[in-house]
Amino acid sequence: MKKSMIALSISISMFLIACGNETNNPASTATNSNTMATMTADTAIEKTYDVKILDNKKDPTCGMPVTAGVSDTAHYKNKVIGFCATECKAEFLKNPEANIAAAELIK
Repeated sequence: MKKSMIALSISISMFLIACGNETNNPASTATNSNTMATMTADTAIEKTYDVKILDNKKDPTCGMPVTAGVSDTAHYKNKVIGFCATECKAEFLKNPEANIAAAELIK
């Protein structure tokens, strides 16, 4: 009986030690981090804009019709200007006066 208790104690101790090491395992931590990053990317909310709120027909930088999709907007002279990409918005903001004519304003 005494030998059985010692063997059981040793088995439980080894089990607890092994479980404790799993949380400190770098591979396990990396997997958890990758899973969290994937979950965050998969559950990210993408902004979408209704073209009804826009005052332009085309992206003033690249000429793409806003009906194809708008990922960013800017306010310029009381107008809401839609852009297909943040890069197009950034380019427009460098010199809006020169680029506004290409927007084909509706209102």
